[in-house]
Amino acid sequence: MLKKIFDGKLVKFLIVGVLNTLVGAGIMFALYNMAGCSYWLSSAANYVVGSILSFILNKRFTFQNGESLKSTVPRFIINVAVCYVVAYGIAKPLVRYLMSGFSLKVQDNAAMLAGMVFYTSLNYFGQRFFAFKEKK
Repeated sequence: MLKKIFDGKLVKFLIVGVLNTLVGAGIMFALYNMAGCSYWLSSAANYVVGSILSFILNKRFTFQNGESLKSTVPRFIINVAVCYVVAYGIAKPLVRYLMSGFSLKVQDNAAMLAGMVFYTSLNYFGQRFFAFKEKK
């Protein structure tokens, strides 16, 4: 089972993830720290842009999924929404608890970073086994 999960698709997913992370984190941290946008708006902008990029690259490059957009887009959107709610529902309260002595700005930046880690981990499994279902 582990051999099936840790294969070339994971490597490709991580390559796409690095690109998404660079683009998304740049947007997120710039909106929060430079433009003064809220934590939620900044992190949501990251995932909207990152999700579009992720869908295009992972559908074609990582999972080589040939299904129609009509079937993959809804599953992809559900996956992203679930991953986002779970990741940030865990990250923000956890970081608030662990970093209670730090400023709100430091806590929010740490929560956004932690959320990205949780999100990426969940998203790999969601895309591989739900959004771009592997054929048996």
